[in-house]
Amino acid sequence: MMKRKILLCLAGGMMCLVMAGAAQAVELQWFGQAAFKITTASGKVILIDPFISVNPVTPEIHKDLAKLDQVDLILLTHGHGDHVGDTAKIAKMTGAKVALNADFGHTLGILGVVPYKQLVRFNKSGPIEPLGKGISITMVRAEHSSDYVHTDLQSGKKGVYPGGEPAGYIIRLENGFTLYHAGDTGVFGDMKFIGEYYRPDLALLPIGGHFTMDPAHAAYAVRELLKPKSVIPMHYGTFPPLKGTPEQFIDALGDAKTRVIVMTPGESRRF
Repeated sequence: MMKRKILLCLAGGMMCLVMAGAAQAVELQWFGQAAFKITTASGKVILIDPFISVNPVTPEIHKDLAKLDQVDLILLTHGHGDHVGDTAKIAKMTGAKVALNADFGHTLGILGVVPYKQLVRFNKSGPIEPLGKGISITMVRAEHSSDYVHTDLQSGKKGVYPGGEPAGYIIRLENGFTLYHAGDTGVFGDMKFIGEYYRPDLALLPIGGHFTMDPAHAAYAVRELLKPKSVIPMHYGTFPPLKGTPEQFIDALGDAKTRVIVMTPGESRRF
């Protein structure tokens, strides 16, 4: 069988090489704010902070959650509404696991937002493999706040509940490609550890300011601490307080070697 596969590749020539390369690609789609969809080399689908259907910058064509089809895992960085977003609906539609800070997991489970059987409650440092061998998820620190505003369906009253600690995620995929989604955060010294220990190929960093890093702080984090190969700015332009722009971020980076990839909401890129 192995000989046959080799012969087929030889017969196919360059076409075989192209197909092999495509099979190893990672696809990343940005919906705006901090919402991303990752399709891994083996076809697993991971959503991060799926604020989609009411996201003011998500194109209408992408707001139909049914079009997501397969979702295997949802990662939540913290409890704010523009990050939890459509988690409950997507989890119900797809049966996806929802991985998050252990304390926030209790909040969602007790309130009945996501069934306990779908929750993956964990904490910072030790990697987990909720999708099986080959894809590891490590929760890391984020410098932010986290509470969860929930509306009771019967009474219509809103309540504020514990959102656990905010977090970022290191996602190492089957082919070794490593992403760092910082969540909502300010600059913190342990970003140097994240850069040196996990060596992310791609960092997804907030630049909007007001609630998170602004372009200057994000540029410092990239240039002096994280030093990733590539960076995608996020969490800007969605609401009026988030005034930072990619242009300001690029200017603040100066001659840093990191490649800046500016995406538009709805766009997909392959890595």
